[in-house]
Amino acid sequence: MENSTVTLDKIIALCKRKGFIYQSASIYGGLNGVYDFAHLGTLLKKNIRKEWLKSVQATFDDILEFEGGLLGPHAEWEASGHVENFSDPMVDCLNCKHRFRADEIDLKKPCPNCGQTKWTEIRQFNLMFKTQMGAIANDDKANIAYLRPETAQPIFVNFKNFMSTYRIKIPFGVAQMGKSFRNEITPKQFLFRTREFEQMEIEWFCKEETALKDFAIWIESRKKFYADLGLNMAKIRFYEQTEAERAHYSKACTDVEYEFPFGFKEIEGIAYRGNYDLTQHSKFSGKDLAVFDEETKQTYIPHVVECSVGIDRLLLTLLFDAYHEDVVEGETRIMLKLHPKMAPIKAAFFPLVKKLSEPMLAIYKDLKRKGYEVEFDESASIGKRYRRQDEIGTPLCFTYDFESETDKCVTVRNRDTTLQERISIDSIEDYIKKTLNK
Repeated sequence: MENSTVTLDKIIALCKRKGFIYQSASIYGGLNGVYDFAHLGTLLKKNIRKEWLKSVQATFDDILEFEGGLLGPHAEWEASGHVENFSDPMVDCLNCKHRFRADEIDLKKPCPNCGQTKWTEIRQFNLMFKTQMGAIANDDKANIAYLRPETAQPIFVNFKNFMSTYRIKIPFGVAQMGKSFRNEITPKQFLFRTREFEQMEIEWFCKEETALKDFAIWIESRKKFYADLGLNMAKIRFYEQTEAERAHYSKACTDVEYEFPFGFKEIEGIAYRGNYDLTQHSKFSGKDLAVFDEETKQTYIPHVVECSVGIDRLLLTLLFDAYHEDVVEGETRIMLKLHPKMAPIKAAFFPLVKKLSEPMLAIYKDLKRKGYEVEFDESASIGKRYRRQDEIGTPLCFTYDFESETDKCVTVRNRDTTLQERISIDSIEDYIKKTLNK
């Protein structure tokens, strides 16, 4: 009998209990909207990055990798429109001083925190983290910098550098993975809305006449990506934004949404941005960002198709999608049914009893040296050791027993089916590879 009821509280508890994610600065009371990724969380993020890069590189040729700076000057974010427009409507309760997004509460009703109806006027709250460059703080724009609220702008700013350095031609893409920062009024729903987060973004530079066709190709590519991660595609929808919902410069935009227990929420945006970004940076910097077309003998500013996904949100999605509860041998078992290639730990190695540890430890260390993410565990009963691994999504567990010395075999147990089979010690690595490539 299976009970797959998953809640946000269960996911949060699992992440802390098993070492996926911790509250940042927890010994000081915690920093709201900021989280630390522990060993298992870091391994899962690494797997996500690997699969994402593989996916975008398989979609088109000529994909460059890039890692932009976290700090950007005032002029860069003024050109992008973030200084003027990147804000949320904010309202404060005059009684308890709690702050809320004005578009998320009914101001005709009492404050949900204290029950009083005493609101400030609605104000626009800029979401960027602002800082000063240099030793002397002043209001000179030349000394103002911002932590980037998105990863896209450093790509646009470096557009001509890509063209000249790599002698690359349109169309081409630039892929970037890295941190962004937004001073959210109300961080909520664990990793879903945070102040510090990581993005994976591809900016695809193309000609206007091919942009919509390329946009459609990227949508199909993203569908394959999520299916390849092992996500339940029945819980994923591709929502096409209406003209009223799109940014003013956007020609088309499709959101990838997942059905969480708290409703459908966006995990990725796929947007045809026109040539707005390069045009703005050309205008504000005074640098010509147009390219020359050898065929038409004309210059033009390339158009852009963007795919932007939050690693943290995607990690949360994978955990929600993989979380299962069932009953095995009369006990409730918590299991993460992650695709084997996404599992933080690929296999675990157990001696049946501690006096058999030495030969199993040698097998474990050999695979560890070869680069496999594996664990060795010799404490508690075999059943308890299985449960530990099920809870973190480990697909395979190998046990060395009293017969292993003579038959040169171990027992391998499958996470999803709990079925066991006997295989030779020499075939362990091939067995792991076969499982990961399913």
